[in-house]
Amino acid sequence: MSGGESPAFRDAARFWFKLGLISFGGPSGQIAIMHSELVEKRKWISEERFLQALNFCMLLPGPEAQQLAAYCGWLLHRTWGGIVAGSLFFLPAAVLLWILSYVYMAFGNVPDIVAVFDGLKSAVLAIVMVAVIRIGTKALKTPDRWGLAVAAFVGIFFFKLPFPLIVFSAALIGWLMGRGKKPDSGSDPKEQLEELKGLPAWKVIVFGALIWVAPVLGFHAWLGLDHAIVQEGLFFSKASMVTFGGAYAVLPYVGQQAVEVHGWMDEGQMMDGLGLAETTPGPLVMVLQFVGFVGGWQNPGDLSPVMAATLGAFITTWVTFVPCFIWIFLGAPHVERLRGHPGWSAALSAVTAAVVGVILNLAIWFGLHVLVPEDGPFNWFGLIVSIVAFVGMYRFKWDVVPVVLGAGVLGWLKMFLL
Repeated sequence: MSGGESPAFRDAARFWFKLGLISFGGPSGQIAIMHSELVEKRKWISEERFLQALNFCMLLPGPEAQQLAAYCGWLLHRTWGGIVAGSLFFLPAAVLLWILSYVYMAFGNVPDIVAVFDGLKSAVLAIVMVAVIRIGTKALKTPDRWGLAVAAFVGIFFFKLPFPLIVFSAALIGWLMGRGKKPDSGSDPKEQLEELKGLPAWKVIVFGALIWVAPVLGFHAWLGLDHAIVQEGLFFSKASMVTFGGAYAVLPYVGQQAVEVHGWMDEGQMMDGLGLAETTPGPLVMVLQFVGFVGGWQNPGDLSPVMAATLGAFITTWVTFVPCFIWIFLGAPHVERLRGHPGWSAALSAVTAAVVGVILNLAIWFGLHVLVPEDGPFNWFGLIVSIVAFVGMYRFKWDVVPVVLGAGVLGWLKMFLL
């Protein structure tokens, strides 16, 4: 089995929906929440399989946290489990971001919303730090893994090395170190393959591709090739194929294309969209939905601005996330088949070690943005909330949900008390 007792499909779906509502903090925060809930609290997924899934998702283009949710859902309930888990991971964020995008374009920034999100950021910082410690404790058990984690952190934090280069280099190093070792006798690859057999590859490719491109072709027939909605569908379809490293890698490319090449928005709007995406649940790559919304609003053609913005947000989100399911349903059965293979296991273990360094980098990056904002003084309120949340979760095992909700309430109250 994947871990402990497999949950009923309804119970798992309820969890994935809750996760979609509380998965703040970008990939590091979301991975932390999933590890805490799936591995430590509910024991639905084993530590080994969770890290194996995480390592594989780090090698794929697209948002690794959403793909990790789809992989874990697939482990629990095969294809429909993966679809439900991967979809519910971002759908609540898509709805919320549509509302915030409309408010932004129609009314500008709303102080109450900003205040709540300020509190949420502080809780997420604590969640990320707890994850770094817990995942690091389990993953860094040998000097060579510590060395890979340190090297990954130094490479990405100080030398700004590309994320894919770090991950693939770690995989290659691990593979070379694992060659010649005996297979893991504690696993039976044939039994695992029978238990976790996926859909035929040709079905995944054919039906996945049709589902992916159908809305783009439909909008093309309706609106014409030059309409902003169609151009967004084409551009973000291409971006979904090459965006290794998640949102942090794709944002500079998307920002430059959206602002300078297509003229869908200006630089200020792009930065505001990033701020909205950072403070809402779901993957940080949801900022692409904001780009699609604003691009449609400001280039509606014969449609109303709200209709064009809604369709722009839809097509951008669709072509960004549909490919993620294709990669998971194609690759996950093969990943499971290779469990126990010495070279593959060593490669993924090395990626795990490198990922610890990457998550630490994201934690520091996120912490600096929360505690040392560019347009204000040091955030002492955020520091205190983060410390209390960290101690509560790490020492007293507080649940993630009340921590996130409580921090949001404190952020809102801060408007009146400070």
